[in-house]
Amino acid sequence: MIRRISQIVVLLVALGLLAGLVYYIQGAIKAQASRPAPEKSDVVRHLEVSVISVSAGSYNAQITGYGSASPHFELTLTARVAGQVKQLSNTFETGKLVKKGEVIVQMDNTEYKEALAQAQKDLSDAKLALLKEQREALQAKAEWKSSGLSGEPVSKLVFHEPQVAAAKMAVTAAKATVETAKANLSYTRITAPFDALVVDRSVAPGSYVQAGSTIATLYSTDRAEITVSLSAAQWSGLPDMASLNSAKWPVTLVHAQTGHQWSGYILRASQQADEKSRQQSVIVALDSPLDSDQPFLFGTFVTVNIQGPPMSGLWKIPGSAFSQKGEIWYVKKDNTLASFTTKPVFSHGESIYVVPPEDIAGSAQKVLIHPLNHYLDDMAVTPVEENTHE
Repeated sequence: MIRRISQIVVLLVALGLLAGLVYYIQGAIKAQASRPAPEKSDVVRHLEVSVISVSAGSYNAQITGYGSASPHFELTLTARVAGQVKQLSNTFETGKLVKKGEVIVQMDNTEYKEALAQAQKDLSDAKLALLKEQREALQAKAEWKSSGLSGEPVSKLVFHEPQVAAAKMAVTAAKATVETAKANLSYTRITAPFDALVVDRSVAPGSYVQAGSTIATLYSTDRAEITVSLSAAQWSGLPDMASLNSAKWPVTLVHAQTGHQWSGYILRASQQADEKSRQQSVIVALDSPLDSDQPFLFGTFVTVNIQGPPMSGLWKIPGSAFSQKGEIWYVKKDNTLASFTTKPVFSHGESIYVVPPEDIAGSAQKVLIHPLNHYLDDMAVTPVEENTHE
């Protein structure tokens, strides 16, 4: 009997718990149903692009070239006459400097003095012979007149005209021989034709040289010249040809190894392109290269930096902003993309300089730093400005 009552009690408790659970679930369903439905978000996320703000400005092209220094004049000095070398100047040594007009080699001049003396004697004899013929001519004309003959003689020999002409030619020839003998004598004193560096000496005291033999190799020291080849793009950043050939446009020369700098100028511009490279050259000069505190030696390989004239209306942008298709992409005011095709006016370091279209040149624009090939005009983007480019 007691067991039966216990079972009934347990059953009633279970039914009560079940009824409570059903009541709780129904309440939760009603509460959930009474909540307002969540609103859909209107925010649309667009592609983020890195941009920089650029404005048109004035910039100077920075042009870099390379070349080796050579002298204004390079001369292989040769002997004009043959003879034995008697004496050399103390400064006529390899690596030393000689002055214009300085006698650097004295040759034996004995036979050339004798030749000059003989030529002068021959000239005196020719002058004497001319005087005799002129006197004979005057005497013949006087005799012809005193004889009472009229008219002209049959032969010009009667008045000694051919003899006088021959005597005059002999005098002229003798004078030329004297001048030649004087010149040959002067050639025994070999002088420096300009202020020069002695690069190589080929004679010594006692050596015998023939006419045309090499005496020395000389470099003029008035200026050094560097031929710099430039591409068409580099030429676009330079002044006009007239300015290059007349204005001594300044340049900076930098030693390729030590970094030492010198200030030079553009001496002239070539008027033709190289047949192989198709590049055009400028010739850069440095006056008195050996006189500076740090001598500028011939043969030195240098970097040549040329700053062009200012060019206005240019954008300065990173080289990475120039796409493979030659396009510049920028973000319009409505945060959509636009592009234009162009070519850099010039470049320097990691920057390029371009001319923007007229319709956007007057205001600052947001230019993409790393444009991709799949970008399309009017594509909506979210610009993220960076300060990676000054």
